[in-house]
Amino acid sequence: MNLPPQLPDLPLFRTIADAATSLGYPAYVIGGYVRDLVLGRPSKDVDVVCVGDGIQLAQAVGKRLPHHPRVNVFKNFGTAMLPTPDIDLEFVGARKESYRAESRKPEVEAGTLEEDLARRDFTINALGLSLNKADFGTLVDRYDGIGDLQRKTIRTPLDPDITFSDDPLRMMRAVRFASQLNFDIDPDTFDAIARNKERIRIVSQERITDELNKIIMSPKPSYGFKLLFSSGLLPLIFPRMAQLHGVERRGQHAHKDNFYHTLQVLDNVVATGADLWLRWAAILHDIAKPATKRFDPKVGWTFHGHEDKGARWTPGIFADLKLPLGEEMRVVQKLVKLHLRPIALVKETVTDSAVRRLLFEAGDEIDLLMQLCRADITSKDHQRVARYLANFERVEEKLKEVEEKDHLRNFKPVITGEVIMQTFGLTPSRAVGELKEAVLEAILEGQVRNEYTEAFPFLLELGRRKGLTPKEPAAG
Repeated sequence: MNLPPQLPDLPLFRTIADAATSLGYPAYVIGGYVRDLVLGRPSKDVDVVCVGDGIQLAQAVGKRLPHHPRVNVFKNFGTAMLPTPDIDLEFVGARKESYRAESRKPEVEAGTLEEDLARRDFTINALGLSLNKADFGTLVDRYDGIGDLQRKTIRTPLDPDITFSDDPLRMMRAVRFASQLNFDIDPDTFDAIARNKERIRIVSQERITDELNKIIMSPKPSYGFKLLFSSGLLPLIFPRMAQLHGVERRGQHAHKDNFYHTLQVLDNVVATGADLWLRWAAILHDIAKPATKRFDPKVGWTFHGHEDKGARWTPGIFADLKLPLGEEMRVVQKLVKLHLRPIALVKETVTDSAVRRLLFEAGDEIDLLMQLCRADITSKDHQRVARYLANFERVEEKLKEVEEKDHLRNFKPVITGEVIMQTFGLTPSRAVGELKEAVLEAILEGQVRNEYTEAFPFLLELGRRKGLTPKEPAAG
């Protein structure tokens, strides 16, 4: 950790200092860039606050830079963006804010540097470095943000109840920073989140989901979800996931806590470098277990059909959370639906037929599915996990062998509905569908190869058994 932060002596920062001096505006680099300097994290987004007109300062800086880059002005917000090859600059005048109870959008007016720092969400984001000629690079730390970085603590500059009531999204941001940085949330700050959790209802779903996705993309998202759950936020923003929590016992029978199991699976896929959507598949793979839980005195707790119900729920969950409903959702839905299939193969003799069916149904997502299923092998019994993984490797070998031989990933049967109708003079009907399904079954069972010279004679024999007469030879 670099303490205290050293502002890089870049020509760009000197240019800003010159422009600010010419306008008579004290100027500072504030917030995340300073925090990341201390933490040694890369950052290319720089927020510049001046005690004056931020838009005017941005325009003055733009005129001083080579090629005079375009300044993007947002008058309604009083901000200006200035992209440069290495750093993206945002300029704003120092401000103070006041809030109404029904909205997290503040009423803003010009303020002092101290008032601007006070409105920041957390002390670690209320750090500044001077861009003024007299004290260039000097640290401004009114709320011991450096100390909180050393202590790895998330804390609000002012009363946390006011901070979170004013802008409830800051509660999500507290959890997000804790999860991203592996920091603790200060006890008083955390208690205030619990007290103010209901205020999250005034925040738009899009903003909540944006923070949730950042938590999911953090190095160990289980930590963030545990904070969301223990603070009481998770039941409000994602009730289906919160419902996974808990263990029910009947005599000697108890099921695992599916909430903590899900978090373990999530961390496991993260360790493999999973993208956001595979992480969402990990979150949703057991989401329907509470709805399918049944007790059978002979076998204990069962969750029959949770994979199918979870897949049916997936579009609604994505819609509720304002996640994209296109290909990303369809991939997650497929992974949820199929997540038990490879593990089921581990428990039985792995037949070519079962492997063909899995390859056909999973298609291009077979590798993601196997990644998810490996992550789903969790137990406190390390020997049991080792046995499952060894068996799982045999399944993976069989998948590779069958794929290389039969090329069934996303394959298209050579016998189409059109071929069937042309061959037997049929119109679209149940009979066409039954014949098409029978040919597909034969291919998946290995009775015939997916080649016209084998599949078409098989179709003719099927038709003969059903009393159908070929009308004319079909082109192959």
